[in-house]
Amino acid sequence: MATLVFIVLAYLIGSVPFAVIVSRTMGLADPRSYGSGNPGATNVLRSGNKKAAVLTLIGDALKGWLAVYLAERFADAWGVGDFGLAAVALAVFLGHLYPIFLRFAGGKGVATAAGVLFAISPILGLAVMATWLIIAIFFRYSSLAALVAAVFAPLYYVFMFGFGPYSPAVIVMAILLIYRHRANIGKLIAGKESRIGQKKPK
Repeated sequence: MATLVFIVLAYLIGSVPFAVIVSRTMGLADPRSYGSGNPGATNVLRSGNKKAAVLTLIGDALKGWLAVYLAERFADAWGVGDFGLAAVALAVFLGHLYPIFLRFAGGKGVATAAGVLFAISPILGLAVMATWLIIAIFFRYSSLAALVAAVFAPLYYVFMFGFGPYSPAVIVMAILLIYRHRANIGKLIAGKESRIGQKKPK
């Protein structure tokens, strides 16, 4: 029962839509109404408000980190095992992708996944973030950077920890990240993908 409670709470934490909350608080348009329609930091950046995008990024990453951190902090006291911790990591990520507060239409999960990885291991998180940054800086495509980081995240985890307790969650998150970027893959191939900071025409 405790494991189930941890999973549900993690999902609810992941469902908090920081892109919408930040945009409304700062008097900006709902991020679902422009650009890609995605409630995430990259799309919020298309509003032209960098502060809002940064705050969204921090919020989405923080909720991923917080859910896993709290689960690890209280797991022993409540008898939650390795399976429960892995399920929590996946649940907070799924909460962002399919948030109950936005009728299950959420973001693509890049920042939240990063927060989860940082909670699992700061070194793992830094390795994946560095991979994202390198691709983003050189190619200026957020989606390409996310795809490359998603491919490398499970490899980094296995290299550092072997097939540890979080490996199923990390692998599933990577697969879901790639799946959520399937439209971007087509645009990248066609040369129609928007670059970081580029506003889409109305």
